[in-house]
Order: sequence, then C-alpha cells, then structure tokens
Amino acid sequence: MQAVIMAGGKGTRLQPYTALFPKPLMPLGDMPVLELLLHQLREAGVTEVFLAVNHLHHLIRAFCGDGSRFGLKVEYSLENTPLGTAGPLGSLMGNLEGDFIVTNGDLLTTLDIRRMIAEHRATGAAATVGTYEREVKIDFGLLQTDANNRLLGYLEKPVTRHLVSMGIYVLRRDAVQSHLKPEVYLDMPDLARLLVAEGKTVLCHKQDNSFWLDIGRPDDYALAQKMFDEQRELFLRT
Repeated sequence: MQAVIMAGGKGTRLQPYTALFPKPLMPLGDMPVLELLLHQLREAGVTEVFLAVNHLHHLIRAFCGDGSRFGLKVEYSLENTPLGTAGPLGSLMGNLEGDFIVTNGDLLTTLDIRRMIAEHRATGAAATVGTYEREVKIDFGLLQTDANNRLLGYLEKPVTRHLVSMGIYVLRRDAVQSHLKPEVYLDMPDLARLLVAEGKTVLCHKQDNSFWLDIGRPDDYALAQKMFDEQRELFLRT
C-alpha cells in the first residue's frame, strides 16, 4: 500500500512557530506530528510513502531520510509553486498504483486507517473521504423571519452537527488520474466534485469512536499536545 502525505504548506495560522519548523515537524511531546502519522500509516499496511514538500523541505528530508528507521520507504516530491491539496498528485501518478492513501501532514487522529481502506475497497468507490462529526454552536439567539421580517421562530444558542473532512482520503488511481496533471493546481474538494459529476462514487467514511483534530491553529495545537501527552496509547496502537 502506498500513501502520499501533503507536507508542503507554510502553516501561516501557526506562526511564529512555523517560521522555523514546517508544520508536520511541530512536536507532540517527544514526537513530531509527521512521525506519529508515519507510524500510523505503517500499522495500516503502508510500505511506501511520498512526501509532497515545499516550505522548509530540507528539514523534513533531514528528519525522515529514506524512511528506513520508520520501517517505510520514503520518497519526496518538491512543489516549486503551491499546487493545492490534490495538485501535487499530478507529478506522482506514474509512481502510484491501484488504491492509495492521501493525507494532510498536520492532523492528529485515532482513525482506524485499515478499516477505512477495507470499506473503500469493498464498495468499489472512486474515492473515500475520512469524515468527522463536529458540533457548531452559535452563542446568540437566532431569529427566524419571513420575507417581511416578521418573527416566525426563535432559536436560543442552537447547536448543529456536521460531517467535515479530516484531510485523509483513499483514492483509486484509474478513477482520478485523468484529473491530475503535473504542476496543475487542484484542491481535493474540486477533485471530489469532478468525480461526482462523472457519476463516480465518492464515499464519506465515518468511525463513531474515532477522534480527529486539525492542528493548524494555536489553540488546537495546544489541545493536541495535551491529548497526546495524556492518551498517547490511543494514537500509537503498536
């Protein structure tokens, strides 16, 4: 099994930390986020990883090397310009086979990746999106009105739940390759829309007992550090 890790972003929301470190190398205790992700991919059956890099890529190369110390084969694809969350795949199509994983390099999750791959293959989906249910709370009273601004209802601090993308995917090469060209910008939501427009199945995969956090903001990064420190065994199931 192969995986592509998107590790080229500048991490602007985490500045000034990311002025010195690429976001995937931000530490969770004694372990960078990227190292945790590599361990999780290996446990899911991945043997070969391609790192799509740009910002401070020399530090990522120095840390990961050829991947042998993680039990993986690691190779690199350098973005000369930002290519979005799917565009870097264009230059890797010749190296990828069958079903492969694509993941952001800055997420913390307990997702069972093996289970996600199994469902993807069992359903024959063109793409599978890892999803997580997030609560959205509005700290105000919402007024429901008609076209003439007459009050119809009043919702006090409503809470809604939505499925959001975790930034981890399983893609089928023959289903996506026509949309991915070298050095052409493309975001993953646009790739998913193109597949749906073609009548192909894009599956939304959800695991009720999993946890996910995007560490892109300082508050979320602080929470990720706390959770990894207190519940390390949840993330490193070895």
